[in-house]
Amino acid sequence: MRGSSPFRIVIVVSLGGLLAAAAWAGEPPCPTQSGQTGLAAASSAVAAAASAPPAEAPSGAAGIELSSDRASFGADGKATLEGNVFVRQGVREIRAVEVQYDSRDTSLSTAGHIDYRDPIVHVSGAGGSYSASAGADFRSAEFDLAQRAARGSAQDMRLTPQGVLRLRGVTFTTCPLRDRSWELRASSITLDTRDRIGTGRGARVDFKGVPLMYLPWVSFPLGSERKSGFLFPAIGNTSYGGLQLAVPYYWNIAPNFDFTFQPVEYTRVGTDLGGDLRFLTHTQHGELDWNYLPNDNSFHRYRSRVRLTDVAELADDLRFTANAESVSDPFYFENFSLGPEGTSTAFVERRAALTYRGTHWRIDGEAQQYQTIDYTLPQRDRPYARVPRITVDADYGVGPNALLHYGFDSEVVDFQHGEQLVDVTTGWRADVMPRISLDLTGPGYFLRPAFAWRATRYALKDLAPGQLQRSPSRTLPIASLDSGLVFERASGSRGERKLTLEPRILYLDVPYRNQDALPVFDTALPDLNPVELFRTNRYVGADRVSDARQLSVGVTSRLLDALSGRQFISGTFGQTYYFEIPRVTLPGEVPATAKHSDFVAQLALTAFQHWGADIGVQWDPQNQRSERTTVNLQYKAASNAVINLAYRYERFVTTTELVPQLVGGTLMQVPVPVQQGFDQVELSGAWPIKRNWNIFARDVYSLRDPTQEHATDLEQFVGFEYRACCWGMRLGARRYVNSHDPKAGQTIGVWLQLELAGLASVGSASDAFLTEAIRGYVPPEAVNARAQGPVKGIR
Repeated sequence: MRGSSPFRIVIVVSLGGLLAAAAWAGEPPCPTQSGQTGLAAASSAVAAAASAPPAEAPSGAAGIELSSDRASFGADGKATLEGNVFVRQGVREIRAVEVQYDSRDTSLSTAGHIDYRDPIVHVSGAGGSYSASAGADFRSAEFDLAQRAARGSAQDMRLTPQGVLRLRGVTFTTCPLRDRSWELRASSITLDTRDRIGTGRGARVDFKGVPLMYLPWVSFPLGSERKSGFLFPAIGNTSYGGLQLAVPYYWNIAPNFDFTFQPVEYTRVGTDLGGDLRFLTHTQHGELDWNYLPNDNSFHRYRSRVRLTDVAELADDLRFTANAESVSDPFYFENFSLGPEGTSTAFVERRAALTYRGTHWRIDGEAQQYQTIDYTLPQRDRPYARVPRITVDADYGVGPNALLHYGFDSEVVDFQHGEQLVDVTTGWRADVMPRISLDLTGPGYFLRPAFAWRATRYALKDLAPGQLQRSPSRTLPIASLDSGLVFERASGSRGERKLTLEPRILYLDVPYRNQDALPVFDTALPDLNPVELFRTNRYVGADRVSDARQLSVGVTSRLLDALSGRQFISGTFGQTYYFEIPRVTLPGEVPATAKHSDFVAQLALTAFQHWGADIGVQWDPQNQRSERTTVNLQYKAASNAVINLAYRYERFVTTTELVPQLVGGTLMQVPVPVQQGFDQVELSGAWPIKRNWNIFARDVYSLRDPTQEHATDLEQFVGFEYRACCWGMRLGARRYVNSHDPKAGQTIGVWLQLELAGLASVGSASDAFLTEAIRGYVPPEAVNARAQGPVKGIR
């Protein structure tokens, strides 16, 4: 029987578990999408239409609604629906021109066009069928994901009632329709949505029609789960190693334990057997990564690097931390690092510590040692190892609002020198400082008188020439009075801003003690700035305590948002006035002669449209000259649109270093003049110059350098980026001077990086280099990752 009016019938069948799909949560649509890196991400992107557990039908049976323009029924229970056929079951919809329906096995089939849609996936095929017992089949099917810019096609697509999707003759891309910039092709892919595992055979990645790689077999997780398997290979080129090919293998040992084997083949130096082992528990997390070249063909020996980081939360408020790194030779970073750190790394640290944190007590026990990478540093000037170093600090407060504070700081250290030189002093140092203070704080003011007693004693073993005492010591009192005021007033036409004036005064009284007999293990004179003005010791470290009868005066003014407290601009300046000129010095330090310190000033401009500035000056009023100047200007219109201009200056001085030399057969300390200082300008930026095009540049120019005979470029970098909807490319070149040995000439490097959105990146460069070279630059991928929130577990 045929009719001219639409026909509607409800048939009870079970469709639960047939079509299931999921998109990667939080992934932005094209053109700002950023896919995961690695083969697992690429393959799971192909399978995103089946990456979630199957959608279950309601309890009992699910109803199907069918409608069409015309319908005819046969005596055998079969029906033919024609004209605008519409089938709906829950949130799933099927549209076709003609459908054959068999009520005996509740099956549907069509030889013409079929269109399937649900909230996750859309499938269009040249024909297909469905039965509750056998599942669904589509021929010449095309699919796209509703929640992610991704699409693909398959010659045949079969979906079983168990949630297994089998595709044959598959193509996949994240590019929009009619854009075939890159495609992933596979002869077959099987996606098990219940076990969340996919496998593919005969996979190939094409870019602009050119095959990039071929994989005969691949296994991958569906969605964000991790699974063992090969990751996307990486190719690159370095001036030292030559062409390189990396084929990483990922081993998902356990949900909280994984290992990545990262072999790299270099055409010039051989094979690097690298690896990265990570673990995570409720109380501990850590990582062990390494590189090992059994034989560097250019270096004619093995090369290696190993790094361990570990943090363990133990019982009773104890924490264990370890951070250690070691390289086979001082030239390793120069040869194998891509960024500026390769030529500026002076030391690598090895440190392990056990720490207790209580309400009033803090106890640290640590072992610390450094490996010197800067081979130009004299052996006697290389840092000491502190094995062990034990610190015990206590702090108590009594009275209302902890009006009275008392406690002590203490430290015991054994200083060892790895070079075992005859002219280097080693030994123990014990330092203890009990203290007591009052904290009188109220609205708009604070007053903090304090008193401390510091005692330091040494037990020396190897005495350098001129070191006569094996157990020198020092004791002295430290008295201070720190006070400040805060004035505020409304600013702006509507009082929307707040202007502050914050004067501060610190009086410090420390008697003079002759400390020439004390060795210098870890003490230095830091750069003078507004913070250093208000410290009770102008040295960092316990080997020297400066004598002081002085008054430090400083003033800070800030312009703030009255509602949010956001700072627009702040300025600070100050100076220390000596009632008695300090007499304590470090070896080689020029004694002070003026009745005041240098004048220091700092200006910070933030939140003023897109502009930011940070300016610092240390001015010598006695000689009317600048000792140190830093200027940093920044214009940042967006996270990836930033321009920086910087100037750094430190007055050039000629100092003397005592270098051991044989004179007439006798080892003597001979003074050698050394010039120190710098005068540099830096310009860097990243900017979109046209749709999809970005440029990057950095130039560090030395106006005067003691290691160079004339002004010179220390580092130059230029690059461009083209970022289309579904792929991007970067090309960059860098020329730089070896900071360890500037006379060795300049090194030139070129890198090329190709990124396929949703698939992987091919190349040796990374965003880490750009974020380090260009201050304030944040790649779009990092912005998207922050917007999506933190990821739990090992990723």
